[in-house]
Amino acid sequence: MNWNSIFKKMNFWQLRHNSHRQFVLVVSCIVGALGGLSAIILKNVVHYTSHFLQRGINLGHANWPYLLFPLIGIVLTFLFVKFVVRDDISHGISRILQAISKNNAILKIHNTFSSIIASTLTVSFGGSVGLEAPTVLTGSAIGSNIGRFFRLDYHTLILFIGCGSAGAIAAIFKAPIAGVIFALEVLMLDLTMSSLIPLLISSATGATLAYFLMGRGFLFEFQIQTSFKLENLPFYVLLGIIAGIVSIYFTKANLSLEKQFQLIKKPWIRALIGGVITSLLIFLFPPLYGEGYGALNDLLAGNGLKLLEGSLFYPIGENGLLLLGFLLLILIFKVVAMTATLSGGGNGGIFAPSLFMGGVTGFFAARIFNPFFENRIPEANFALAGMAGVMAGVMHAPLTATFLIAEITGGYHFFVPLMIVSIISYLTIVPFEPHSIYTKRLAEMGELITHNKDKAVLARLSIEKLIETNFSTVSPDATLGEFVKVVAKSQRNVFPVIDTENNYLGVVFINNVREIIFNHELYDTVFVSNLMFMPDVWIERTATVEDVAKLFAETSHYNIPVLEKGKYIGFVSRANVFSNYREMIKEYSNE
Repeated sequence: MNWNSIFKKMNFWQLRHNSHRQFVLVVSCIVGALGGLSAIILKNVVHYTSHFLQRGINLGHANWPYLLFPLIGIVLTFLFVKFVVRDDISHGISRILQAISKNNAILKIHNTFSSIIASTLTVSFGGSVGLEAPTVLTGSAIGSNIGRFFRLDYHTLILFIGCGSAGAIAAIFKAPIAGVIFALEVLMLDLTMSSLIPLLISSATGATLAYFLMGRGFLFEFQIQTSFKLENLPFYVLLGIIAGIVSIYFTKANLSLEKQFQLIKKPWIRALIGGVITSLLIFLFPPLYGEGYGALNDLLAGNGLKLLEGSLFYPIGENGLLLLGFLLLILIFKVVAMTATLSGGGNGGIFAPSLFMGGVTGFFAARIFNPFFENRIPEANFALAGMAGVMAGVMHAPLTATFLIAEITGGYHFFVPLMIVSIISYLTIVPFEPHSIYTKRLAEMGELITHNKDKAVLARLSIEKLIETNFSTVSPDATLGEFVKVVAKSQRNVFPVIDTENNYLGVVFINNVREIIFNHELYDTVFVSNLMFMPDVWIERTATVEDVAKLFAETSHYNIPVLEKGKYIGFVSRANVFSNYREMIKEYSNE
């Protein structure tokens, strides 16, 4: 099958029958459908696999299989990634941001399926993570690879990545508005009409497909019964602060524990340790099993004591204080179980854990406040607001959190408290952690440039394409007369000096020797070694264009030599760098 021939025919057809904009709208629908379908397949496979594994477990007693299941899942995932995928597929959202920032919006083709398989193995066996990040990575990879198939430009590739993520989120939660806002707020896509319409199409397509294939049921089968009362506003403000504090703990603990796991150099030992820790914690606290949405549904339904079923605390569980203590321990150890799962080699995301911890936080706070305020606070409402709050704080995405909870619960009349809690939680965490959990790792590596257009443009420029090699070189032993002959044939006014092994020794500027260049008496007595000097700046071939731009901004140089381990390669010029920069800016601004 000649794919190149097929591509040419399809490209010719679309150019002949459709404008570029019409073509983008059609493809955005396809990308949204495929992203949504991947989410539906993943959710169903994990649900039925997990149900099959747990069908013989008696929830009324301590569940010894929980000591084994998560370990098996993490080890299987580790083996699949190591021997089949042979690539790092962890931190799905961060990987998307990195692709946009550093890799011209290119995601590898295996990302269209590898995360689905890996996360199925992890979460089905109880790994304490979510399925959203792998699904979003899958949808984004589908968009990226379809765009590459049609050889579309970088701007359109980014848009299709957003379309894939929007379709996946919309399908997995049946929340089309949240899908669009996630692409805009978390992936930092530009909000323009040319990008908004395709995102809306993809998101609506993904959600419609989910309704068609999965019915009208939601992850949280709960409708808000108690309306928001203005007199409870101070409690929601306080909950926002509490959710922000929990978000700080979530982020700091996750990153700290992750670094501790990285100290373990042998991957298979990390997998065993991560699996054992996760299994032990799930055995002690069964609500930590998998995504945790079942436990959230119990909290929303007012069945908090049901969370103790299957734990060692269950026989003495008819106790309100014991439940509060159990919930507090869950809040503490959920991050540990999540990090152990991921650092051990499991695959998943922090989307579901943040919602889980938010729901527990809201329910816990309501139980604490109500005895002192005549049970004025609806526990279910507080749990929902807490979900939005912790998600907003951890992901630095208050809009996504607000619309997501409103959509999946049908609680649009609950919008005000959701917004209040989300915004206050976000404002609480920002002074302590200016980056989201998705962007923190990239920021530490200096690769967080999706949020900075100047950096994004410079990162896309390749130093190799900017190197100019049409400079005439001279030997340090050449006489002034020989140098004049080289000058006569050159179109440049800079002359690099190199030895016989191409080692860079310095440079001669024509302006510095203009006074003696026509003095024939010096032609045989003055040598290039007497005229050259070593510039105060140069760059290695591995430098980034951002590094070069900084040097030009800090110095008055118009040309900077490029070396590779001391060997002369060429020069980069101020004019060439900024000319390419302006062209790239035009591409970004092209609507």
